[in-house]
Amino acid sequence: MSFIQRVTRILLPVVAVAIAALVSLPVPRCEAAEAADRGTIFTLWPLLDYRTSPAEGFSNLSILGPLIKIETKGEEKETAFRPFFYRTDNLKNETTSTYFLYPSAFFETTPLADTYEVFRLFQKTDYRKDEDGKKEQGTMLFPFYISGRSESHGEYRSYFPFYGDIYDRFWRDEYHFVMFPFYGSTVKKGTTTRHYLWPLFSTTSGEKESGSEFFPLYGQSAKEGVYRKHYLIWPLFTWGDTGLNTDNPKSEVTFFPLYSRMESPKASSRSYLWPFMGYKVDREKKQEEVDYFWPFVSTIRGEKRNSNNFLPLYSHDQYTDGEKSWYLWPLYRHEELHSKEFDRETDRVLFFLYRGSRETWPKDGRDRVSRALWPLFLYKRTPSGISSISLPAPVEPVLFDKEGIEKNWAPLWRLYQSRWDEDGNSATSFLWNLYWKERRGEELAYELFPLVSYRGLKTESEFKLLKGLFGLKRTGDERELTLLWIPYGLKWGKK
Repeated sequence: MSFIQRVTRILLPVVAVAIAALVSLPVPRCEAAEAADRGTIFTLWPLLDYRTSPAEGFSNLSILGPLIKIETKGEEKETAFRPFFYRTDNLKNETTSTYFLYPSAFFETTPLADTYEVFRLFQKTDYRKDEDGKKEQGTMLFPFYISGRSESHGEYRSYFPFYGDIYDRFWRDEYHFVMFPFYGSTVKKGTTTRHYLWPLFSTTSGEKESGSEFFPLYGQSAKEGVYRKHYLIWPLFTWGDTGLNTDNPKSEVTFFPLYSRMESPKASSRSYLWPFMGYKVDREKKQEEVDYFWPFVSTIRGEKRNSNNFLPLYSHDQYTDGEKSWYLWPLYRHEELHSKEFDRETDRVLFFLYRGSRETWPKDGRDRVSRALWPLFLYKRTPSGISSISLPAPVEPVLFDKEGIEKNWAPLWRLYQSRWDEDGNSATSFLWNLYWKERRGEELAYELFPLVSYRGLKTESEFKLLKGLFGLKRTGDERELTLLWIPYGLKWGKK
């Protein structure tokens, strides 16, 4: 049994008893049903905060502020012991995802597979195969141990640096090595490259293809009708031809950094004393680029793109779907993206000191807005019109829109949070509900623990001082006065 389950099993009965003793009043059956529909709020700051809304299928238990959370909403359940543990269960999709001290470790289970990750270095995946009842497995403790199953080669294992075979991973068809770097080989699309004392010696072989190199002194490789490449004292002298089997074969020569040349039917480029002078002509895109001191001073002129760079003072790049500009790099950056279905504008000051963006969907008339000023605040508005602001924000402007940060860490430092929508509904919390206020339609509730609390609807309300030292309740035209935490009091007026 996990720690969270033990805490839940111990505390839930205590909470139930406390709620019954402190906030429940003997009422007629119909009134009890109405109260159940409205839900329950019980607070004992900072130890407990328990809330339910049966009409929405919602319940939340918070223990010690944001440290422990157990929340259910419809078919989703979230359990947290921050920052060490956070779990989300979706009963409808039969999925579970769990973070351990995010982003250190992660576990996910779905109807298709179980996945484990630790620091992105250890990965293990078990794939389910319903048709034959078997499972595919893949495990990685990078780079020391890698195992898996390939459809074309079956099971494989790698024990780096001693011995290994890897198939259909890491952008290659095959990897093989023995006592790396003494020997290793890769295969990609029928081309085999063998390395001896990597990266010093290597050979290349394939259909009508061969090559060898003694890095960095000399290297050559060629494939008949496809390419020819050579180098001497890399990267000082390189030359060759590529794309011989296409409609745009390229011929390149480089004497770095004095001179380089590239010629093809669709483009040409030259470089002199790189990075001081260079140009490129793209005849297919009808575009010309000139570099005077790359990347600080350059210009681009074309039918679909125009750019002027005078870094760090100013940079402006305009293209078919938008534009972006730098002013006093890295002081301020502005970027726009436009299309028939989607628009986006983004502003940044000193990379992440301030970041603001607005995304719009013109056809739907919807938009999404976010603003973050490090380390002060984070503001968001969703396409459905729900706005929120929280502070402080020491991490969010840097790691923008990271779900793991939002769930595992951010609640620990958010001293103030507020959410509201376009219908006037709102919720505000300060110091993890030392003070809180909620408004939903005609219902208003707030509390400053333990001094004052209030909950009211159009036809009824309840006001308390010091959790019941003095209480005044209204039900229709009836009034009830209670004192000294006694649940029964003096009533007058018609009910």
